Amino acid sequence: MSNLSAVSLSGMNAAQAALDASASNLANLSTPGYRRLQADPSTTAGGAVSTTLRQAPQSGNAPETDVVGQLVAKNAFLANLAVFKASDKMMGALLDAAG
Repeated sequence: MSNLSAVSLSGMNAAQAALDASASNLANLSTPGYRRLQADPSTTAGGAVSTTLRQAPQSGNAPETDVVGQLVAKNAFLANLAVFKASDKMMGALLDAAG
């Protein structure tokens, strides 16, 4: 897998983790004492993204934050998917030209 594909795949995984966290938060809005999940992305040496899920320090709801977070994560996923597809297309064209 090319470096570009690996970086975009890590971005899709990070977006999926953010979607999972916000979905869990929304599903548990009425759960007493539920502490929200937060996805904390960080970059790695190769430019990829690593995500850590952690619980908020105190309980409380923030549905507006979670809905906006879902929209941001969806768009991040789609952007990384576009990069992944473009990388695949470029690699295919390169192999066609070499073959």
